[in-house]
Order: sequence, then C-alpha cells, then structure tokens
Amino acid sequence: MAAAVQSLPSVDSAGSSSAAAVFQRLHPDQYLTRFLDKGYRPDGRRKDAWRDVSINIGSIATADGSALVRMGDTTMVCGVKAEVAEPSGSRPDEGFVVPNVDLPALCSPRFKPGPPADEAQTMSNWLNDLIVSSRTLPTTSLVISSGKAAWAIYIDVVCINFDGNAYDAAVLAVMAALQNTRLPRATFSEDTQQVTCDASETFPLPLGRLPLTASFGVFKSTHVLPDPSAFELPLLSTTINIALDEAGNACAVRQEGLGGVTGQSGDDVLSEAWSAAEARVRTLRTVLAQS
Repeated sequence: MAAAVQSLPSVDSAGSSSAAAVFQRLHPDQYLTRFLDKGYRPDGRRKDAWRDVSINIGSIATADGSALVRMGDTTMVCGVKAEVAEPSGSRPDEGFVVPNVDLPALCSPRFKPGPPADEAQTMSNWLNDLIVSSRTLPTTSLVISSGKAAWAIYIDVVCINFDGNAYDAAVLAVMAALQNTRLPRATFSEDTQQVTCDASETFPLPLGRLPLTASFGVFKSTHVLPDPSAFELPLLSTTINIALDEAGNACAVRQEGLGGVTGQSGDDVLSEAWSAAEARVRTLRTVLAQS
C-alpha cells in the first residue's frame, strides 16, 4: 500500500507534463504568454535574457579556417576554403568572397530535404550584404596578380542543430572562422603563367571591420524578446536585427514585419533594442577574443 502511495506523485507529474505539452502544441501563443506574464521564457530564461555562447576555433582540420558556435541549443559550424581563381575581366584587381548558409533537414524538422530552404537563401544574402557593406574582407586585398590570379574565399556555414536565431550564430561563426584563416604565400610566374603556393609560409586574411549581430522579436505587440528560440519564432509579428562593428557603429539594421509595441513609438522600440544589442555585442566580442 505504501508503495502505491509513493508512486502517485510521479503519475500526477507525468500527467501534468503531458497536459502542458499538449497545451503548448495546441495553443502556443497562450503558452508563451503565460510564461512572459511571469517574467520568464519557456526555455527557463528571464524575459530579457540571452542564451549562453561558446566558440570552438579550428574545428575543421581540412579547412583553411573554421569555427563552431553554440548559442543555446543552436549550433553552427563555419569552414573557410581558399582557391586560386582568375579575376573577372571587368574587375581585374579584385578577388572573390562567396558566403553560403545551409540549413539541412537533419538540423530541425522545420526544414525539409531537397533544394535549399528560403530561409537559408535569405540568410546567405544577408550575410553577403553584411560582409560587403562592412568591408569585412575587401576583395581588392585578395589579388595575387592583376588580371591573372586572385584568391576566391568560400565561406560555408552549416547548421548542425537549429533552435532559433541561427543568423546571429552564423555571423559569429563566420567572423571567428575568418580570424582563424591563414593562406599560403602565393606568387604568380609570368614565365609559366601559373601560381605557386608556399604552405611553409602563411599569412592571415587582411580583415576590415568585423560586425556582430543581435536579433529580437516582437510578440503580440507587448514584448520585445531578444535571441528568439525556435518555439518563439513562428509567434513573432516582427523581427529586428542590428549589426554593430568594433566601435559600436551600425553596419546594418533590418526589420521584418509591421508589428510594433503597444504604447511605444517605433523609435522607442528601436532604442530599446539598440541598447540591448550594444551590450550583447560587447559580450560576444569578449567570447570571440577569448576563443
């Protein structure tokens, strides 16, 4: 009899947990609202908290530079590969920078097998725009011989596990991988019209500004949530992304969606997000410097 009594709490606990899971699945917006009303998020964070971040440099031995970033349960890995290419005829004194983001089906049920998801293509375009506008890796610095040879830098980012806010994690992984990249000394021979690479002598990439990003979502016009999780993302009416360089200058500010926050002007919401982004980027830079 005593054993039966002792088993009751675990049965009740299991039933309560099951009921909560059903409620979360059927009424996700109400589920999130109940947490936020208590000042917390479903993953245990306080309402205005960011997830922990870690960086592992040089995680891909076959790449010229690499980094693995964990942001909560979101995990992104970036590999940088350099190849010698012929400059385009219209830009003989420039090399190439080719970023790409992959969100494979294995990282989340959210993504299906087949062609790249629209979200992955959008993130690739955002990443390219950020690198170009910030002059993170000036293409003019990649020339080996004018009109004859230049470096093509391929930046491939793959999501290993998706739990929201993949863009912030991808940008951090890219900047860490670029800092980790070293290229062999390359010389172009006019006699043979070929490039010779000396792997015994390497040099780092000539990097410019290294922007980092902080993303937010607006839920039900009442809450501005930093670092949204995969569960929260579909429930957000508006997303805001702010990219800042080392000096705190804006490299890009992007807003998607038209929802605002009740009782606050658009400037007020952006100012709140900006202050939080400055603090977040400072934290990310500290983690990057220690990696």
